[in-house]
Amino acid sequence: MEQEKRQYWRGLLTGLFLAVIMLCLILLGSEAYQLVTGTSGFRAGFGLIDKKVRDKVSLIEGVIEGYYLNDTDVTLMKEGIYRGIIDSLGDPYSSYYNEEEFNLLMESSSGVFYGVGMYLSQNPDTMEIEVVRPISGSPALEAGIEAGDKIIKVDGEDISGMQLTDVVARVKGLSGTKVKLTMLREGEQMEFEVERREIESETVSYEMKDKKTGYIMIAEFDDVTYQQFKDALDDLDSQGMKSLILDLRGNPGGNLSTVVEIAELLLPKGMIVYTEDKDGNREEYKCSGANRFTKPLVVLVDGNSASAAEILAGAVKDYEIGTLVGTTTFGKGIVQRILPLDDGSAVKLTVSKYYTPKGQNIHGIGIEPDIEVMFDADAYRKDGTDNQLNRALRILEK
Repeated sequence: MEQEKRQYWRGLLTGLFLAVIMLCLILLGSEAYQLVTGTSGFRAGFGLIDKKVRDKVSLIEGVIEGYYLNDTDVTLMKEGIYRGIIDSLGDPYSSYYNEEEFNLLMESSSGVFYGVGMYLSQNPDTMEIEVVRPISGSPALEAGIEAGDKIIKVDGEDISGMQLTDVVARVKGLSGTKVKLTMLREGEQMEFEVERREIESETVSYEMKDKKTGYIMIAEFDDVTYQQFKDALDDLDSQGMKSLILDLRGNPGGNLSTVVEIAELLLPKGMIVYTEDKDGNREEYKCSGANRFTKPLVVLVDGNSASAAEILAGAVKDYEIGTLVGTTTFGKGIVQRILPLDDGSAVKLTVSKYYTPKGQNIHGIGIEPDIEVMFDADAYRKDGTDNQLNRALRILEK
């Protein structure tokens, strides 16, 4: 089952939007966005659009105009050319965004959204869109939508085969308006009418598991996550926390700058992570050690812990300041940068690899836990028993 989960999540369409698409990437912090105008400051192009290509595009255009049965959308055809260039890289993490898609991406990167409040993923093979989980307190949760539900219609429109971005655009809307969602749950079709409203993404949840053990779950690393994590840590400390379980299971990643800020609250002085681009240029992110977490620590990981989550887990393991429990992580050791273009569109490109403090690049490999514990899904479905969490609690009891 764990292997099936890993294969499924490896196929997620990535990016972060509201309703919301899961982030399975690392975005560079303050340097993530760099406006590109013309070709100034870049290497000479590789002659992609030469006369032969231009002539062939014109020829294909003429053939379509002369023979194609249906109406054509010239704007959509042009965007298809741009997407095709990026798609030809063969990199699932590099993408082209038109202006609408890019604005949607930027709108959601702060962690404040307008929509129904649920995380979605898309299987690239079947194109099915599934609810990963509703956000706590969201309209989606209040309406009864559950993790695992599959969207089949939005306001009566069949969304089969649609890209996730297009479905998200249909789900989101003005606060106070309603959207009708047709879902499939274990073979049964269900209807939900959900009111849209402003939502702050709940990326951190926490509680005291007993009188001495704190528990923090980080769902992803958004702009709002650092403060939510710090508030959780401070509150647990005020409740007498003596040890901590940090749950990174299912965390697909997020902003590099955010995970570096959180690492500053946990790690000793030294390297957190460093990146290298294709020219060998290296950028280092270091921890001052001023806020080092000194209590016993267990970090829960699984095959869906990816990117920024792996940076944090890898650093904890390299510095031996905590015990990793669960299963091998996703294995994404590359970094993306979003480059806005002067017409309002943007491209997202993989620009570098990242390395753990001990110099390990885990791309395609993942991070092995110190103690492997396979998740018992049957026990969880039966009575909510989380065997991985229970193992973490037993470790901290020693």
